[in-house]
Amino acid sequence: MRLGMFIVAAMTAAVVALVLTATYLFFSAGQVGAQELGEAALQLDPSVLIWGFVSAAAAAGLSAAAAGYAVAQVGSAAVGALAEKPELMGRVLVMVGLAEGVAIYGLIVAILILNQLG
Repeated sequence: MRLGMFIVAAMTAAVVALVLTATYLFFSAGQVGAQELGEAALQLDPSVLIWGFVSAAAAAGLSAAAAGYAVAQVGSAAVGALAEKPELMGRVLVMVGLAEGVAIYGLIVAILILNQLG
């Protein structure tokens, strides 16, 4: 059981490191691109900005709602499974973590959309 918890902790650390690295690369690439284009990059149609912000909010919000629903369904099934077999703790944590990953994917998509807006 300790090995399963170690694997879950290692996978979580790897995902956090990957997300932090990707976020840094997204933000640094946007700054370099804006410096290369100069003033032309700052002039966008206001309707494009509005729809860009709406789409980024929808991507983050809907993915968070879907992740919440998935965690609720998986969590209730996990509690039932753990009541019968407590040694399944590591496997159950992985399943709940996969359900939470949906929110992270939505956040990454929102960051990509906002990065394209400038």
